[in-house]
Amino acid sequence: MFKPNHLKARLLAGDAAYGCWVGGGSPTNCEILGHLGFDFLLADHEHGLGETRDIVDALRAIEATPTPPVVRVPWNDHVFLKRVIDGGVQSVMIPQVDTPDAAADAVKACLYPPQGIRGYAASVVRASSYGTEPDYLEKANANMLIVLQLESYTAVEHADEISAIEGADVIFIGINDLAGSIGRLGQTGHPEVQALARKAERDILAAGKIMGTVPNAGANVHDLLERGYRFIPGPYDVALLRDSGLAAMGEYRAIQEARARGEAPPPIAAASY
Repeated sequence: MFKPNHLKARLLAGDAAYGCWVGGGSPTNCEILGHLGFDFLLADHEHGLGETRDIVDALRAIEATPTPPVVRVPWNDHVFLKRVIDGGVQSVMIPQVDTPDAAADAVKACLYPPQGIRGYAASVVRASSYGTEPDYLEKANANMLIVLQLESYTAVEHADEISAIEGADVIFIGINDLAGSIGRLGQTGHPEVQALARKAERDILAAGKIMGTVPNAGANVHDLLERGYRFIPGPYDVALLRDSGLAAMGEYRAIQEARARGEAPPPIAAASY
């Protein structure tokens, strides 16, 4: 359903935004995390679970909270983009944008003419509140936040041209796949990987674009803010659940081991429910 894009307004005003990934395919996770105070929730449908209908279900859950949604789509595909934007996605993240032509195509897919090629169905789609939002055509392009991911050596080589594309609001350095593109997968702190990230940073900032990435071995959240990043998705719902479960089981095993030795059990955290 249509709402003014407050996340885009905040970013354009110069604010930084710290978010959380939701990739487990659970609207309930979206609702829980949406009430915790993150600046945005990033529903991941590149690596996460779900199809178009699931994306709309995630949007409905997030929209019931104070937190703005962002959706990462599987690919730079104008047909898929048209469907999810008609479904109500106003902030979209597009992976593996390697060239200026790919960047221009991604932007055009998200916007109505004359700026783009988005097909018209504004009178009936969810994005326009099913045709009830006044002046939706005038509002749609202005409220669209487009995040393009640079995730390869080739993309970094073209970072200045990609960043210059009008309508690309956020240029996001996909540091993990960038490392993999030069044979350094899992080595985001490696000097070669960080040198490429720094080159991309210079080009993005020189173009006056908002810069994004994830915390990584080469830069924690403080470092990223110092370097000018303002769109930072941090934790991932699956990892949060996994780590909390492992911590709970670790406490339980420590108690059992202490009991087996006839010792007093170690102190444990209070129950969180």
